[in-house]
Parts: sequence; structure tokens; C-alpha cells
Amino acid sequence: MSQKLVKEITAMEEDFAQWYTDVVKKAELVDYTSVKGCMAIKPAGYAIWENIQTELDRRFKDTGVENVYMPMFIPESLLQKEKDHVEGFAPEVAWVTHGGLEPLQERLCVRPTSETLFCDFYAKDIQSHRDLPKLYNQWCSVVRWEKTTRPFLRSREFLWQEGHTAHATAEEAQERTIQMLNLYGDFCEEVLAIPVLRGKKTDKEKFAGAEATYTIESLMHDGKALQSGTSHNFGDGFAKAFDIQYTDKENKLQYVHQTSWGFTTRMVGAIIMVHGDNSGLVLPPRIAPTQVMIIPIQQKKAGVLEKADEIKEALKGFRVKVDDSDKSPGWKFSEQEMRGIPLRIEIGPKDIEKNQAVIVRRDTREKHIVTMDEIPAKITELTEMMQNDMLERARTHREEHTFEAKNFEEFKQIVDKKPGFVKAMWCGDVACEEKIKEETTATSRCIPFDEEKISDVCVCCGKPAKSMVYWGKAY
Repeated sequence: MSQKLVKEITAMEEDFAQWYTDVVKKAELVDYTSVKGCMAIKPAGYAIWENIQTELDRRFKDTGVENVYMPMFIPESLLQKEKDHVEGFAPEVAWVTHGGLEPLQERLCVRPTSETLFCDFYAKDIQSHRDLPKLYNQWCSVVRWEKTTRPFLRSREFLWQEGHTAHATAEEAQERTIQMLNLYGDFCEEVLAIPVLRGKKTDKEKFAGAEATYTIESLMHDGKALQSGTSHNFGDGFAKAFDIQYTDKENKLQYVHQTSWGFTTRMVGAIIMVHGDNSGLVLPPRIAPTQVMIIPIQQKKAGVLEKADEIKEALKGFRVKVDDSDKSPGWKFSEQEMRGIPLRIEIGPKDIEKNQAVIVRRDTREKHIVTMDEIPAKITELTEMMQNDMLERARTHREEHTFEAKNFEEFKQIVDKKPGFVKAMWCGDVACEEKIKEETTATSRCIPFDEEKISDVCVCCGKPAKSMVYWGKAY
């Protein structure tokens, strides 16, 4: 019976997409709803998002950011003000046409993102250089009418945060853009144990209406890339469209410079696809809602449950639960593995006699027999070790699945036969970028901050190269 849960998961080597869906369902992270493409996030899934939210929010506030909330509806006329922006989002917009039974005089868009709302607000709120900078963020949901959906990775409504800042100078805006990108990158590596590439998007891939978009890109277990967080420098383009001006110290009118940055629930999907295995989820300790599960063996015997509770009390600094349900220990082990709980402590009558307990790591399944007194110190040691090991394993996987291509034939063969990132030189011409996508389905992921020179010529056309680009198939 203990194997039944795991048998219901398709092996990732057999069908990665089905494995992902099975894990999401069996670990009870989400469920499907009667609205196509929208998901019900269950407690186990939402608890992961809450931990992401708590940790990110703290980091934002450490940089001076304040939280606000904007409406979810955008009048059509407001959306039309920035031409590139509206064109970029038009295919994905959901529209409200009626209020009750009455047709609306003007359609309202359900926010796909909130740049226009913040701009409208800033135009009224900013008058003087003394009002700057504005460092705002909101936690909310957005709606994008995606054609193909998958839980967490791409849904029609998803949760995220969107930061929107306004600055007096271009330099300040650029500094904030990079600061927030690095904040996301550090968070992914330190908390989610997901290594990321940091760099700039090509003009073709940048955000609609942005001057420049910067991204962190991570590699999933199946060799596909996932855009994991973006930070945009808007320059003064939106400010000019929305007339957001301030009087400087010389009493002259100037346009503000803006940024925007976002991180979404798709990163719960990334955690699954970077760290999961054929038994289910594997959660990095720093993000796991339950870090330690205590499983009493022969719990009906005198003193067993009391000892389990005593251990829980001794682990005050950790998120700990005791599984005292009437399921068999084997089933409990299987369930704990399915849910990705980093560490389990097994305690039974024989252990109590010997004044010991067994601690098992979820990622490696290593067993550690320790005395009762040693449990808190060992849990501290193992959570740190597991967090670091998971990051290093994911980094090694990425390095083993990163390849170099010097010409187009080599590029096509790698994309066809070897899943992962391809490093190749590019001339900067969008025609080459489009040809690569058309012939291989690989897209430019980023021009990394740490540039390398693989050759002097573009991998596609052979003309002089301007940048080294990471390419890959992506979610």
C-alpha cells in the first residue's frame, strides 16, 4: 500500500509533461476549475506561494519599496495611450462590456498588467522633485487569455507582484531596474535553490513599451528554459504618453523615468520541475511550508506520541508537524515524499528505548541515526546542507546541459538532439533571431551580463557578431 501513491505518478523519463501534471495533482497543489485555464490553488500550493511572498516582500521593503493596490479594471481609452504597450497585450486581454444588465459606455479591460493604471495615478500624484522617487509594489492577480494553459506555468489568471517605480533621472531608473533583477536572482538561488542566468532580453523579446527588459532564466529538468522574473526600464516613454512631469530644483518641468518588475506563481512550477523526482515534490528547506515531518511508529504504544510531541517542542525554530493520522507508517513515508517535505523524523518504541531517532533526507534518502539531544543541531545542519546541495545539483545539471554552437548546422543539431541552453554569437539582426526560431523553435533567452566570445561571427548569417546569446526552447 505504501507504494500506491508513487505508482500514480508517470515517470519523468517516460513523459515529462504528464509527470508534472501528476505531481501537481497528487501533491494536492492545485485543482482544475469550471473556468477553462484557471486553477484553484489548494492549501499545499498556496502555502509555498505565501512563503515566496513573505520573503520577497521583506526584501522589497529593505530597498525602500512600499505596497499599494490599484483597481483591476482599466478603461479602454487608458490602455490605448501607450501604442506599443496596447499592441503587445491586445491578443490576451479580457474585456468587461456590461455592468449588471446595462452595457458600459466604455469597455473595461481586466488588468493583464498595471502600467497604465500606475501611470494615470503618478500623473496626479507627482508634481515636484520632492515627490520622487516613488517605489511602489502591488500583490494581485492578473488575467491574460492564454490559448494553451498548464497549472502554475501558464494560466489565464495568475498571482504575482508588480513593482512600479518613478525616478527623477535615467541613471536612477536604470540602477533600480538592475537592483530588482539581482534581488530576484539572489532570491531564486538563496531560497528556491534555483540557479539563474542574468541578462538582457533582445529587442524582439522585450516587454511591450519598455526601453530595455532584463531577465533571470532558469533551466528545468527536461532541458527547457523558464523566464523566472523580469525587470523593465521604461525610460520616459510612458511618462510622455501619460504626461507624468515634475518640477526640478531649477523649477523646470521634467519627465520622470520609470521601471516595472514582476515575479509570479509560475515559480511554484519551476520548483517542481527543477527539484522534483519520480516520487513527487522535493522542496528546498527555506521555502517548504513544513520543513520537518515527525512520523511516530506504533503510535498506539505508550509514550510514542508524547515523545513525538516532545521532539516537535524542541524544534521551535522550524516549521514542524507530527503525522498522528491512523495511516500506516509506509503510507505516511510515501505521502511525505510526495509532498516534498525536506526531512522526516521516525520515532518508535525501539528508538525510545535506545534514546535515539532516525532522520531521513527527502532529496537523497540518506538516513541519520541521532540521539534525542542531538536532534535540533542535526536538523539545523541537514536543512542547510540540503539547501546548498539542491542548488549545486541544479547548477551542475544546467552546466551539463549548456552547449556551444559556432555555426548554424551545429546549432540545429544541438537543439534537435540535446535539450538545454545553447550559447551562440549573434549579429543583432532580428531577421536572424526569427530564422533561428522558425527553423529550430529555440528563442533567445538573454544576452548575459557576463559576456563570452565564442567566435567573431553570427551563428546564423556569418556576419560580424555583436553579442553572445543564450538560446533554448522554453515554457
